[in-house]
Amino acid sequence: MRSSHPRSAAVAALVATALATGLLAGSADAAEGAVSADPIRIHDIQGTTRISPLNGKQVTDVEGIVTGVRTYGSRGFWIQDPDADDNDATSEGVFVFTNSVPTVTAGDAVKVSGTVGEYIPGGVNSGNQSVTQISKPTVTVVSSGNALPEATAITEYSVPAEYAPAGDPAAGGSINGLTLEPSRYALDHYESLEGMNVKIGTSRVVGATDPYSELWVTVKGWENTAKRGGTVYGSYESQNTGRLQIQQLAPVAQQPFPVANVGDRLTGTTEGPLDFNQFGGYTLAARTLGTVKAGTLAPEKTKPQAEQELAVATYNVENLDPTDPQEKFDALAKAVVENLASPDVLALEEIQDDNGAKNDGTVSAEQTLAKFTAAISAAGGPAYQWRTINPEDKKDGGEPGGNIRQVFLFNPARVSFTERAPGDAVTATGVTKVNGKAALTHSPGRIDPANPAWADSRKPLAGEFTFRGKTVFVIANHFGSKGGDEGLTSHHQPPVRSSETKRLLQAQAVNGFVKQILAEDKNADVLVLGDINDFEFSATTDALADGGALYPAIKSLPKAERYSYVYQGNAQVLDQILTSPAIKKFTYDSVHINAEFSAQNSDHDPQVLRFRP
Repeated sequence: MRSSHPRSAAVAALVATALATGLLAGSADAAEGAVSADPIRIHDIQGTTRISPLNGKQVTDVEGIVTGVRTYGSRGFWIQDPDADDNDATSEGVFVFTNSVPTVTAGDAVKVSGTVGEYIPGGVNSGNQSVTQISKPTVTVVSSGNALPEATAITEYSVPAEYAPAGDPAAGGSINGLTLEPSRYALDHYESLEGMNVKIGTSRVVGATDPYSELWVTVKGWENTAKRGGTVYGSYESQNTGRLQIQQLAPVAQQPFPVANVGDRLTGTTEGPLDFNQFGGYTLAARTLGTVKAGTLAPEKTKPQAEQELAVATYNVENLDPTDPQEKFDALAKAVVENLASPDVLALEEIQDDNGAKNDGTVSAEQTLAKFTAAISAAGGPAYQWRTINPEDKKDGGEPGGNIRQVFLFNPARVSFTERAPGDAVTATGVTKVNGKAALTHSPGRIDPANPAWADSRKPLAGEFTFRGKTVFVIANHFGSKGGDEGLTSHHQPPVRSSETKRLLQAQAVNGFVKQILAEDKNADVLVLGDINDFEFSATTDALADGGALYPAIKSLPKAERYSYVYQGNAQVLDQILTSPAIKKFTYDSVHINAEFSAQNSDHDPQVLRFRP
């Protein structure tokens, strides 16, 4: 199982550097004031901010009751002082990092001596908050079998509606030095309970069980509810305060972790220490795990297009290559036929080269596509043809050696592809006029591949199609990922979203190309689609739509249905189809077949748009 707190010499060095530069230093006055004749209590260690006033100090004989033991990953145990102070901002629990399998058990009363520190999961540059802990401990068990401190209930009533305070401009936007206001801000509320024994009651699952044996629930069943049971992330101010990650303390070899889908319910009481980790922030590390009660959620099926409707879809197939098991090809093919109703044009993202991640200079994806289209035919679908442009080796990002690219599949019985001097990886397609109408100079062709916006990223693939005598331009995209962005629980508030810079430039390049087409023919049918890797309310989407050149079709759906991906319990938009002004009437469907389910063929949901050119 993945460590909740991955540790390495590099991370240790980063933390040491941060301590040396004062990044994590607490108040020296507070630290000296706390070192007195009175014994140090856990709430003295935790203090009223995110950083311990005793950070870097040695403490002796800190008393507490063991509330949870972790024998894998970041090994250690949590202790809690049953005699709480009267300050809601100070936690009464703390993690003791042993680095080896602890010898204590829940219910032991212990005295712990060691070094107080602030561990940052993911390292200083991650932007993550730190975990106050005691390391290099000497532990004395005073007695065993004691009652555990009563668990603090986390409920829809206890978690504030406002997510986080604004960061301190003088501290670079950090909230680390701000006094906690647990009754006002959700992040402060959770932080005030860091390391304490907490519990939740029956809660709705909003993030399916993942490969790392964790799931997400919400304690606020009414908060931005998705139509199918999730929680919609509909703006940068809608972080969804009731979300909480759930793990278990028991190793999965001893106690299998339950399999849950979005909309299921985690029933009964789930209880254990409140942790913070790199992969989701505040996490209930369950000593006692509730029972999953399955819901009725099933993969969606879109309706077939009418005879005169053109159906265009986009689907990120998650690094598909011939070394994947045949079962993956068959499952994806079945989805194309049964869930997507065999669209006339299907833009694929993350098609890898013919030997996948093997890094040997291979760039062709002919075997990948032959295997996939054969599987679609075997599933009862059409005999799709394909068009693509092989990338330059190692120039388009993604998994090293995989050479992912976008691909057009099209059903030749319904639509034809207009071949115009097919381009290559480095040749830009342009816009011209043929017989008085807009046309591409290269079809298929890449849009502005030399633009620095596409460095180490997938270049857009443009193609010209004909349906019932009408020309339709389709531009398939896979914009830069969100890698490097800070999480919603960052100590910077608002979090730093550094990856947006590149996507904004990419969106501007595509928008400019669409405007070239519309300058030649304002009534041209243009579809821009793919894994945009950004939200419908983002600056990226605004730049794509600039000047009215395009409309994000997912905005035609009710807000409760706007999502294609579920991340940390937030149902959100990453995949999109945008339409030019001439496409006035259409039907749009975000076909939910993966993102809400523990068993996935891809982590993205495909999108389908139907219209009459």
